[in-house]
Amino acid sequence: MRKMQVKLDENMGVVHAEFLRQAGYDCDRVTDEGLSGADDEIVWRQVGIEGRFFITLDLDFSDVRRFSPGTHPGILLLRSRSRSRQLVLDVLSRVVREQPLETLQGCLVVADENQTRIRRPLG
Repeated sequence: MRKMQVKLDENMGVVHAEFLRQAGYDCDRVTDEGLSGADDEIVWRQVGIEGRFFITLDLDFSDVRRFSPGTHPGILLLRSRSRSRQLVLDVLSRVVREQPLETLQGCLVVADENQTRIRRPLG
């Protein structure tokens, strides 16, 4: 079976990529592609071209009108109390423990320390 492809935004670290690789995902980072500091539009275009599930801390990707479920490979927005690598990793690992990322494809997902809100495609 082919591994699900995931892309981490520039605000995610190597520790997050390693966690996902160990969990069985094909993970790359915006930073590794020389897209650090690139406009969100450029990053988003690359995500679409590659068809990768996108994980970010950037609230700009939370607009359900702009990123309507079913129109993209999927977005997971991590909303930890702080952006410390460990707190972000804690939220990410909770989400992955509760459900495989494959079940979130095409969805707009917002997760914090306590809950995961999933907006699924209509239909």
